[in-house]
Amino acid sequence: MPVICIMKHVLIAGAGIVGVASAIWLQRAGCQVTLVDRTVPGNGTSHGNAGVLAAGAVVPVTVPGLLRKAPSMLFNRDAPLFLNWSYLPRLLPFLMKYLAHNTDAHVNYYAKSMATLLHDSVDQHQSLAAGTGAEKYISHEDYCFGYQTHAMFEADSYGWSKRKVQGVKHTVISGAEHSRDDPAFDGQFETVVRCHEHGRISDPGEYVRALADHFVASGGTFIKTDINDITLKNGEIASLSTDQGELSADHILLAMGPWSKQIAHKLGVKVPLESERGYHIELVNPSSYPKNPMMVAAGKFVITPMDGRIRAAGVIEFGGLKAPASRAPLDLLRRQVAQLLPDVTYDDVVEWMGRRPAPADSLPLIGANDSGGKSYSAFGHQHVGLTGSAKTGRIIADLIVGKTPNIDLAPFDPKKHKAR
Repeated sequence: MPVICIMKHVLIAGAGIVGVASAIWLQRAGCQVTLVDRTVPGNGTSHGNAGVLAAGAVVPVTVPGLLRKAPSMLFNRDAPLFLNWSYLPRLLPFLMKYLAHNTDAHVNYYAKSMATLLHDSVDQHQSLAAGTGAEKYISHEDYCFGYQTHAMFEADSYGWSKRKVQGVKHTVISGAEHSRDDPAFDGQFETVVRCHEHGRISDPGEYVRALADHFVASGGTFIKTDINDITLKNGEIASLSTDQGELSADHILLAMGPWSKQIAHKLGVKVPLESERGYHIELVNPSSYPKNPMMVAAGKFVITPMDGRIRAAGVIEFGGLKAPASRAPLDLLRRQVAQLLPDVTYDDVVEWMGRRPAPADSLPLIGANDSGGKSYSAFGHQHVGLTGSAKTGRIIADLIVGKTPNIDLAPFDPKKHKAR
């Protein structure tokens, strides 16, 4: 029989997709749940991502050879890596730890760990959304990778070998063959890889809002307020300090993305983490749509058909939490989309910048922050927050109600970052 929460009160800091997913699973287990965020659910990165349920996203950015390639990428206007140079002095300590993970051993560890979290992401989201009204946004679709030349695909063989070991099912075809099924990119790619058993969210922001609306309609509470700090008692979290006063509960979950770092560090979870800024542009009311999400391998961004628009999302910029959006990443996306979809007309272009939480080892923090289980973490998913959110929320709910999740949580244990 399932373990049922006997009216424990759980306070969740952060109403993005991870926080909302956790809230729904906890609510279904019988807990009283309060969501707290400075803005309404469905904004931020939970709105602005590429909308792909990327079950095969088991290869980190920090692969062998990155250290050699990174300097030249930073000075190439067409490369997908950017840096706010004024932020570099503050970034350096993190960057050294981040780049130290560009080893084959760490890639193998990461791939095995993330495969357990992501492999059934579509099924997990369908279970999460069941009966909420958000089901309509989920679809099973191949996730495609487009290479302008076959040599570029061969140069990417390291990553595909790691995905193959983890059971990521994929088919390598010619660009011409792909175009017969999806003509949007006709003539653009010589080689295409189609990853199977993946999925798509047709409107990520509306998806999260639908889930959150269901949560509130089912008796959950949402409080819109700024979280300024935490109060500690005997070394454990006692409450969240907000603009509406102190908020306390039996358990408190940190799901604030990169904004979780300050609180986590105050709790002794000294995770090396930075804000990795991501960008998107949207073509509004386009004249035609691609059929499947397409990762443009050369630019490391994804073109996804969405409800009423085409979104191009991706690239990487390190620039902290406070700096405004940079012009160069947006201009790169505009140039590359114009080249890839030259015949598509549209009514408008919308630009966006958001912030992903990037731990130095790229592994999210999922679990209790202390041996007493007063506070928990669910953040640090870098590029796969949407993909991994449904299962992360289920795991958090299981832990809080005393059920052992059917997954090895050691790679994600926040306590591994505790100061020794």
